[in-house]
Amino acid sequence: MQLPAAFSFTIWAGGVRAWVRLVLEGRGCDPGTSGGCVERGRCEWGPAGGDMAAKVFESIGKFGLALAVAGGVVNSALYNVDAGHRAVIFDRFRGVQDIVVGEGTHFLIPWVQKPIIFDCRSRPRNVPVITGSKDLQNVNITLRILFRPVASQLPRIFTSIGEDYDERVLPSITTEILKSVVARFDAGELITQRELVSRQVSDDLTERAATFGLILDDVSLTHLTFGKEFTEAVEAKQVAQQEAERARFVVEKAEQQKKAAIISAEGDSKAAELIANSLATAGDGLIELRKLEAAEDIAYQLSRSRNITYLPAGQSVLLQLPQ
Repeated sequence: MQLPAAFSFTIWAGGVRAWVRLVLEGRGCDPGTSGGCVERGRCEWGPAGGDMAAKVFESIGKFGLALAVAGGVVNSALYNVDAGHRAVIFDRFRGVQDIVVGEGTHFLIPWVQKPIIFDCRSRPRNVPVITGSKDLQNVNITLRILFRPVASQLPRIFTSIGEDYDERVLPSITTEILKSVVARFDAGELITQRELVSRQVSDDLTERAATFGLILDDVSLTHLTFGKEFTEAVEAKQVAQQEAERARFVVEKAEQQKKAAIISAEGDSKAAELIANSLATAGDGLIELRKLEAAEDIAYQLSRSRNITYLPAGQSVLLQLPQ
């Protein structure tokens, strides 16, 4: 804390006066009397000079004291309200005033009036709550609130609630609203319909906080978890669903393979039936035709291979060996 200029001046004047007195006494002179010097029989300053110096510094001391008192009174009559803040005046005789003081430097009556400064800027607060859902599941929810007081209602807030209004109001109304809203939804709905839950909490909480003179700029669900048993049950359900999906896939695959085998067998049966009818109608002609087609295909495949050699029909032409 810095001292006012008047106090600094008083200390300086007192120090100078004490120094002068020590110098005069060191020379054997009494600045308050008209006596002479002890060593040389007279004071070098002279009797009149010592009295004049004492009177001058005494006047300076009195002036500094008066200036210090005046500076202290003026300093105690001034107070500052910073940016984003508001002040409420408490009067010892009339109580809390209805006027809300804005930003800047203002006057008050010392000792009679006292300023109470409130921060009117938006401030965040996290409120954790443990509650139950509609299907009786434990839910851990953390709500983040961005709040500020209504400037025009600061006298009523200070009179009825106090300076720590956020500590007294927000935890209780937040817990009440969260429990009432979460109880309307199942555990699954809290996850799938989180936006709806957050909007209902925001609407109900904003309306309730307005009765206490508070404005909620933002309300959001930042944390949502369930109990250990419910989490394990959800994981087991997911595993069971995956296994059921896998089993259904296996069954569907077997059904498709069965249908494919049936269709293939029906095709083979139909082909055999057609071949039997053709043989009964045309005799061995169909078989000979198939032989010719097979021989043609074999000859075509062999003609494309470099390792095949064509020989005449007689066996004696392989090598000209003696018989």
